[in-house]
Amino acid sequence: MGFGLISCSLLFVSSQSASAAAEGDDATVEGTVYIDGKAPIGTIDDDFVCATLDWWPPEKCDYGTCSWGLAGLLNLDLSNNILLNAVKAFSPLKIRLGGSLQDKLTYGTDDNQEPCTPFVSKPSEMFGFTKGCLPLKRWDELNDFFAKSGAKIIFGLNALAGRSIKSGGPALGPWNYTNAESFIRYTVGKNYNIYGWELGNELSGNGVGTSVTAKQYAADTAALKSIVQEIYKDVGFKPLVIAPGGFYDTNWFKEFIDKTTTSLNVVTHHIYNLGPGVDTHLVEKILNPSVLDNIIGAFSGLHDIIKSSPTSATAWVGEAGGAYNSGHNLVTNAFVFSFWYLDQLGLAAKYDTKTYCRQSLIGGNYGLLDTKTFVPNPDYYSALLWHRLMGRNVLYTNFDGTKKIRAYTHCAKQSEGIMLLLINLDKSTAVQVKLAFNGTMTLRHKHRSLTLHNQRMSYKKTIVRLPQTADSETRREEYHLTAKDGNLQSQTMLLNGNILSVDSSGSIPPLEPLYVNSTEPITVAPLSIVFIHLPYVILPACKV
Repeated sequence: MGFGLISCSLLFVSSQSASAAAEGDDATVEGTVYIDGKAPIGTIDDDFVCATLDWWPPEKCDYGTCSWGLAGLLNLDLSNNILLNAVKAFSPLKIRLGGSLQDKLTYGTDDNQEPCTPFVSKPSEMFGFTKGCLPLKRWDELNDFFAKSGAKIIFGLNALAGRSIKSGGPALGPWNYTNAESFIRYTVGKNYNIYGWELGNELSGNGVGTSVTAKQYAADTAALKSIVQEIYKDVGFKPLVIAPGGFYDTNWFKEFIDKTTTSLNVVTHHIYNLGPGVDTHLVEKILNPSVLDNIIGAFSGLHDIIKSSPTSATAWVGEAGGAYNSGHNLVTNAFVFSFWYLDQLGLAAKYDTKTYCRQSLIGGNYGLLDTKTFVPNPDYYSALLWHRLMGRNVLYTNFDGTKKIRAYTHCAKQSEGIMLLLINLDKSTAVQVKLAFNGTMTLRHKHRSLTLHNQRMSYKKTIVRLPQTADSETRREEYHLTAKDGNLQSQTMLLNGNILSVDSSGSIPPLEPLYVNSTEPITVAPLSIVFIHLPYVILPACKV
């Protein structure tokens, strides 16, 4: 397949990097982004970006640090204005309610004969806590917030109800859905909008804490499907049935998917591919391309199972915090984590994942919002930029020049053209980038359009030169993300050199691009991330 090479190399150097380059500290290398513009390789949901809220109480501690505070669903301050504005900015944001304790949660409906009390710390219990209960009054308060914020809610149900669990062994017996069914009926009776009901948390394969066989889980999923169909029979919108919310295990997932072809809408898996939050080498891992690639097997494996199965289910990442046990302060809530997070979004989309739920919206050391102040951490802005810029159609993209550049391309979300995401993991090398396309494409600019016809099997590169005079129609938009003072572990992010922060009323700042004439060459600075909108590159894949 032939590639046409566009001579609009991409150059941006932050003020710090520019001065360093002038002093000879930073090298510059060249490279080419190859983009297949003929057809999309995958599609994502319009609301691909999702975040989680968890049940952990303040007593949840890891490695001697208690990082959850009052961020759990039973304690969260729903009147906080920053929280409301942060969710509303997505219009909409999917929020998945779940986590380890969801499989120990009961619901305060009439059928629940036990007192509706919160989780209590008890080290001898699984996950270190007793059973807890969601009072219906709190469920009402949560739904009032969800309605105000416009969030789309996925609720994780307790899948261990009714099962017997031997210490350290699997959970035996079928799911007892009595309490869940009455909770769903209450929810529908109150006209609360639930986008999806998810069954269980991390019980697939070997499980975390305990496990359920794929055969039994499939039967329980079918039971959930029947309950949802019955309760929602007179309701216009039918929520999705989602499972299993566990870690990818090839054999388990294949059996489960093959046995749920008529009962499952979404298959979810979880990602913590950086290891424990206590790891002191997390920063080095995040900047290591081979570590970032270690999750590809799960993405491609699940993609292949779904493709080869008669199921109509789609794949989601239901929970991903990178480093398990609540993350690591000043790493998973700092600028450096956007290298991991945005790369995850790019990889997931490439393998036709429809939705990606970040652990967490708030809570632990990996929240998009600060646990105590609710102020957005850097990854919040990365998520919002992705949500606003990266369209549904995913294009095959490959970078040649250095292994330290991660490159992803989508059709633009709300305009013509394409969005290119470039992530530079190199600490000292800026990268000057050219673009090359195969397939038919059009470069639009004032008074004329120039078409590159499909070169079929020819490998001859065609040089396409853009107009050499200023022209508003050939400007591109650039969003450059860097760390304050060059400190990767800073919790302050710069967009095009300007600090991103909420104002005194808790409003989320506008995310304004740089407008650059396309005749200007550009470079991606060391340890920076850039979204580039090329509105004049019109590809067949973006007309699908």
